[in-house]
Amino acid sequence: MEEPKTLQQAILYFADPDRCIAYLASSRWPDGVAVCPTCGRKDVAYVAKRRVWQCKSRHPKAQFSIKVGTIFADSPISLDKWLMAMWMVANCKNGISSYEIHRGIKVTQKTAWFMLHRIRLSMMEDSGKLTGTIEMDEIFIGGKIKNMHKSKRPKGTGFSGKVVAATAKTIVVGMVERGGRVRAEVVIDRTREVLHALADKHIADGSTLITDEWHPYKESNFQHEIINHAESYARGLVHTNGIENFWSLLKRGLGGTYISVEPFHLFRYIDEQAFRYNNRATKDNPLNDGDRFAAVVSQIVGRRITYAELTGKTAARQE
Repeated sequence: MEEPKTLQQAILYFADPDRCIAYLASSRWPDGVAVCPTCGRKDVAYVAKRRVWQCKSRHPKAQFSIKVGTIFADSPISLDKWLMAMWMVANCKNGISSYEIHRGIKVTQKTAWFMLHRIRLSMMEDSGKLTGTIEMDEIFIGGKIKNMHKSKRPKGTGFSGKVVAATAKTIVVGMVERGGRVRAEVVIDRTREVLHALADKHIADGSTLITDEWHPYKESNFQHEIINHAESYARGLVHTNGIENFWSLLKRGLGGTYISVEPFHLFRYIDEQAFRYNNRATKDNPLNDGDRFAAVVSQIVGRRITYAELTGKTAARQE
């Protein structure tokens, strides 16, 4: 049976647990040689009856499943449900809520929420610096002050909510490569030091930077073009329409699908949207749903977060 390219094909393909294991194993060990995650030994034997591998060395955890060392680690959820959730997250343009996963694969909403955050962990990308012409901009994420309960409203603001947005919202800075990849990060402020540090971190030397008229962008280490939005939104090829497009997609997901995102989880939702943007279909790169799904699966190893870490009860471990 061919590897799936649509959701309907994926449902049928991954209904077989052995096929789920074979698919994940081929992604985890492309050369076909399974490796013990504890000792690194390569001559392990597969026990088909129990669907685990047996390491020939004598040590704790000599038997291991395909879930060990991945985002699925210690999860009692079956692989067919995990893979269906991954398929939907990777391919739903505006994201998919925990309630939709809860209804779709028959797990609790709390479990679905935890699964989504583990999947987002495998959607984190860092494929080198951006090159060419780069558009850079920042936005504020958060609800309107006038809609907040009085107890949560920032001090010194009236019911009208007329106050500088930064006092109540989370700042996100983004950079997009013309026709290419995007990078976005949550920051504490949008000062010259912060913006210049982000540009140096994500943009390659020799690139051209295009921004709006916000003064901290000036005197950067790149050739710099400025578009004054008070005058126009484009001056020939000088515009920030690419990053504005990404902001539109991000806000559509946050405001329409997820509704209420806590600031300390926001970076995970940004990683999710950035992954879909970076793996979108273009004329030069006609990706399909199966390709995006495979890209997520290829990044599940070595990434794990527990519920206690996710909810702040314990510190997240460094992989």
